[in-house]
Amino acid sequence: MTSASASTKSASTSSPLLRETLGTIAVLTLDEPGSRNALSESMIAALHAELNSIRDDKRIRAVVIAANGPAYSSGHDLKELTARRADADKGRAFFAQMMQSCSAMMQTIVHLPKPVIAAVQGVATAAGCQLVASCDLAVASQKAEFGTPGIDIGLFCSTPMVAMSRNVPRKHAMHMLMTGDHVSAERARELGLVNTVVAAGTERDAAIALANRIAKKSAYTLKIGKEAFYRQAEMNLADAYTYTAQVMTENMMARDAEEGIGAFIDKRAPKWEDR
Repeated sequence: MTSASASTKSASTSSPLLRETLGTIAVLTLDEPGSRNALSESMIAALHAELNSIRDDKRIRAVVIAANGPAYSSGHDLKELTARRADADKGRAFFAQMMQSCSAMMQTIVHLPKPVIAAVQGVATAAGCQLVASCDLAVASQKAEFGTPGIDIGLFCSTPMVAMSRNVPRKHAMHMLMTGDHVSAERARELGLVNTVVAAGTERDAAIALANRIAKKSAYTLKIGKEAFYRQAEMNLADAYTYTAQVMTENMMARDAEEGIGAFIDKRAPKWEDR
């Protein structure tokens, strides 16, 4: 391990998540291959905690979410959920808690003021597919597959549908949700679920390289741009233009915009201060 890289289990030695710091990039690796990196209660909590810790860490400028083993993530831990049917309320309270905590973690990715990139090496299904769709960008191995197969077990992928329908055209999203069919990495790229497909085994390095490229930009500009992107997407056309005009005005007043424009005019490299 180099001085620029440190790898640790998140929160404790029993955590299902690895945290590695590579310069200004945080790599979070789902590390329960035996359960196909299911989004269990502990996995969701570990991801949420790490994302929250990264939020205000000025040393970290981008995040990569990767996974160990043959699967990226199979979604919710069905054995964990089924075990709670023995509760007095047949699991209702636990099911509600799990769906709420998972939804909150996914929204934390969207609201994180730093780019988040998925590095998908294998199968990503149900909430695992939702995790990929919730990231800002995604790099996939040629061997990766994506699907929302809840329909096959009588459980429609309703929460994954939220992120899916914001990435994939409606009829294609509905086809995946209603049939449970998997799509290949290349098809996922065509549908807009992932950005790039690379040779198997290179997806992690490719995602880190992309993260490093983006991390060289102004962190302030990335922060306001990411927030504006997701906010305007939920608005009608007129409101979106009104809002983004205000954002650009504020952005023009920022020190980094003044520096960046000046550097462009002077034909020199900008020196960001992230403000």
